[in-house]
Amino acid sequence: MPVVFAVPKESAAGERRVATVPEVVARLTKAGHEVRVEHGAGDGARYPDAEYASAGAKVVAGGAALGDGAQVVLRVQGPSATEVKGLADGTIVLGLLNPARDLAGVARLRDARLTSFALELLPRITRSQSMDVLSSQATVGGYRATLIGAELAPKFFPMLTTAAGTIRPARVVVLGAGVAGLMAIATAKRLGAIVEAYDVRRAAGEQVRSLGAKFLELQINAEGTGGYARELTDAEKAQEAEMLARAVAEADVVITTAAIPGRRAPILVRQAMVDRMHDGAVIVDLAAETGGNCELTKAGQTVTAGGVTIAGPLNLASQLPLHASQMYARNLEAFVRLLLTPQGALVPEYTDEILAGTLLTRSGAVVHRPTAELLAQGAG
Repeated sequence: MPVVFAVPKESAAGERRVATVPEVVARLTKAGHEVRVEHGAGDGARYPDAEYASAGAKVVAGGAALGDGAQVVLRVQGPSATEVKGLADGTIVLGLLNPARDLAGVARLRDARLTSFALELLPRITRSQSMDVLSSQATVGGYRATLIGAELAPKFFPMLTTAAGTIRPARVVVLGAGVAGLMAIATAKRLGAIVEAYDVRRAAGEQVRSLGAKFLELQINAEGTGGYARELTDAEKAQEAEMLARAVAEADVVITTAAIPGRRAPILVRQAMVDRMHDGAVIVDLAAETGGNCELTKAGQTVTAGGVTIAGPLNLASQLPLHASQMYARNLEAFVRLLLTPQGALVPEYTDEILAGTLLTRSGAVVHRPTAELLAQGAG
């Protein structure tokens, strides 16, 4: 039995991505499913209505034309209160639903008796890699952050030998070597900068070095018993902090990428460290949305402090919407396969480990226990 998919135009301010793209629509319709795309849904990402129609989608107005009879709604960000009201009991909603920070949105999904899957909650297992929207969008963010740093810096990134003399390359320091950090490192290297990187995880050093960057670490023997690492002493932690402060002080551009799911971002760059940076230096803080890695970051703003420019961009993936949407849509497509039986119908139960782990609300209840506890605390 074919499934009816609905793809609305994103309603969040500044959101230019779209949840699916024509190439994915073509595969869904070829499999016999119906795909409805709201008029203009792909405009911000440069996917016009005509391309969706050519791929087999029905391009419709919003409201009832989109939602009536829809079984699965594909989204980037969570639905607004108005959009929730237009969906029938039991409709499945997939997207980045931000359960840890948008408890009001979770409550709306619950009260409307919608079945929702928050893709931020994907279990970190090998089988979920093709669905990992956080990694795909972090890749976009790391790339864009480096370009922002290059735009704001008052100097070239690469070394240049010219008739006017030799221009020394810029020095870039990346704090955090996760997906976004590694992409920032690779991009800065391609632009010709000297790149150093730091991560609390010593194992990240191999990946950093493989990209041609220097991994910042003290020559400390932290081997403990049984092959496990021991905790650093207070003196060693102080040495490490000073090493990091020196690297930041010498940098032309610092890109911070450290984030903890569901929690405030850790502060890595204190005001005292900013005070040691030279005039014209730049900090690009990818964690601005969750409080920032720099003590002076202002979310959504670019500010200056003592000659240092500090950028706190929001939703960086939306700044490269065409490829961000393409990657996101492929992630979503892989997830949707788990929702379908071999015959193409929706699975009756969510026993698969990935489905169970990402299930947020169902039948008027918040199924994800940590989110339910947060809601209960808020009610109290």
